[in-house]
Amino acid sequence: MTAVTTTAPAGTERRTPVATGQLAGTWPLLRLALRRDRIMLPIWVLALGGTFSSIGSSIAALYDTSAQRAELAASMNGNSSLRAMYGPVFDDSVGGLVSWRMAAFGAVLAAVMSLIVVIRHTREEEETGRQEMLSSAMVGRRAPLTAALLTAVIANAALALVIASGLAGSGAGGAGAVALALAVAGTGVLFACTAAIAAQFTESARLAKGLTAAVIGAAFVLKAAGDSAADDGSSPMTWLSPIGWAENVRAYADERWWVLLVLAAAVAVQALLAYTLAGRRDVGMSFLATRPGPAQGRITTAFGLALRLQRGALTGWTLSFAVVGVAFGGLADGAADLVGDNEKTREIFERMGGQDGLTDAFLATMVSVLGMVAALYIVASVLRLHGEETAGRAEPVLAGGVGRIGWAAGHLVVAFGGAALLMAVGGLGLAAGYGHGLPAVLGASLVQLPAIWLLGGVTVLLYGAFPKAAVAAWGVAGICLALGWLGPAVNMPQAVMDVSPFTHLPKLPGGTGMEWGPVLILTAVATVLVGAGVGALRRRDVLT
Repeated sequence: MTAVTTTAPAGTERRTPVATGQLAGTWPLLRLALRRDRIMLPIWVLALGGTFSSIGSSIAALYDTSAQRAELAASMNGNSSLRAMYGPVFDDSVGGLVSWRMAAFGAVLAAVMSLIVVIRHTREEEETGRQEMLSSAMVGRRAPLTAALLTAVIANAALALVIASGLAGSGAGGAGAVALALAVAGTGVLFACTAAIAAQFTESARLAKGLTAAVIGAAFVLKAAGDSAADDGSSPMTWLSPIGWAENVRAYADERWWVLLVLAAAVAVQALLAYTLAGRRDVGMSFLATRPGPAQGRITTAFGLALRLQRGALTGWTLSFAVVGVAFGGLADGAADLVGDNEKTREIFERMGGQDGLTDAFLATMVSVLGMVAALYIVASVLRLHGEETAGRAEPVLAGGVGRIGWAAGHLVVAFGGAALLMAVGGLGLAAGYGHGLPAVLGASLVQLPAIWLLGGVTVLLYGAFPKAAVAAWGVAGICLALGWLGPAVNMPQAVMDVSPFTHLPKLPGGTGMEWGPVLILTAVATVLVGAGVGALRRRDVLT
C-alpha cells in the first residue's frame, strides 16, 4: 500500500511529512499488540528473568566458599565440551558463575521470545489477512513493523529490569548485574530485528520463524565452536556470533561495556534493512515466492498433507536432537570430574536422575532434559491444527472428502510419531557420544515418551474443547520444564514436583530399574486425553 497522505484545503500547503505518514497508527497498533500479549509476555519475562536469581541462589548454596567456586571455574575452563555448552568462566564469584551459566542460554531464550513477538505481529497478521483490513484504515506502511519491534523492545527492557533486580535481591547485584541484563536484553532486541527481516522474505509465518530460529541456532553453534577452541572467549568464531558478544560483555569480570555498543550498532543496521525491505513490498507479499506443491501423490492424503506441512520443522528438530545428544553423551565420562567432591551437586544429579552411580544419574538427567524439550515439539506440532484452522486453511480441506477426525489424525501422527523419532535419535546420539551402553541409553530415552505424549494429549484436549485457550498448552509445558530444570536445584517439595508427569517415570539408566506401572498409567491417561480432544473437535464448530 502507499503512504498515508492528507488532503489540504485549496490554497494551503500540505505539511504531513512522508515519514510521519508511513508511521501513522503505530501507537494504536502498539497498544493492540501489548493487549494481545498481556499474558504471554509477562510469563516469558518473569519465568526467564526469575531463572537468573534462582540460579544465583542455587550456586550460592551449592558452592558456599570461594575455594569451591574457584575449583568449579577451573574444571569448567579445562573442559572444552563444557565450554562449548556454557562458555568460559571469567570470574569465580557467585555473579560470575551466574553469568557463565546463563549468559548464552538467557540470550538464546530472549531471542526466541523476540522472534515470536515480531513474527506474531507482522507476518502472521499478513498471512491471516488481518493486516490488510487494518491497512485499509489510517495505518502507515511501516507502522505494523514499528509496533512489533517496539513490543519486543518493551519486553526485553522488562526482562533486563527483572534480571538486574533479581540478581541484586539474591546478593549478586552491582555493575555486573546491569551488564548481564543489558547483554541478554540486547541480544533479544537484535534477533527481533533478524525476525523482522525474515518476515519480509517469506509469505509464511512458520517459515519466517524457522529462518530466524536457524540463525539463532547457527549463532549458538558458532559460539560453541569458538568457546571449545579457546578458554577466554577470544576465538574469531565466538566474535562472529551475537550470542558470543553477550558472553564477552564479561559481566562481573571487569565489564566490557563497549561490546554493548557493538550490539547496538548491529541492531541499528538490521532495523534499517528491515525498514527498507518493508517499504518495497505490498502487504501480504514477500521477496521469496512460495512454490506450489505437487498436484498429486502423497499430498492427496490427510497424513501426506500434514507431513508436507510439518516436515521442515521435524527435520530441524531431529538434527538438533542428534547434535545435542552427541554433545551430552560426550560429557558423561566427565560427570564425576564436574561434580568433584561437592555433595550438594551430587544430590541434585541423583535427585534428577536416580542414585545408581553418578554417570548413570548424569545420563538419566540428560535423557530427562531431552524429554522435556521434546514436549515443546509435540505442543507446537499439535497446535499446527489450531494454526491451520484459524488461518482458514482447514475449512477448504474439510469441505472436501476429508473428515475432521481424518484431518486431525494426520497431524497427530506427525506430532506423536515425531516425538518418538526425536527421542530415538536423541538416545542414539547420547549413546554415540558416550561410546557404549546403546540398549540402556536408547531404552531410557524411549521411556520418556508417555510423559511427552501426556502433554501432547493435554494440548489436543485444549484445542478440541477450548480452541481459544489452546495456547495455554505452552504454559503447561513450560511449568513441567521449569519443575524439571529448577525443582531439584532449589529442593522443591515432592508434592510440587509430582505435578510434572516426568517426575513419575523410572530413572533410567540405573536407578531402581524399569517400572512398568507409571509408564502404562501415563500412556493410558494420554490416550484418554487425545480421545476426549478429538471427540470435542468433532462436535464443535470450525473457527472462522
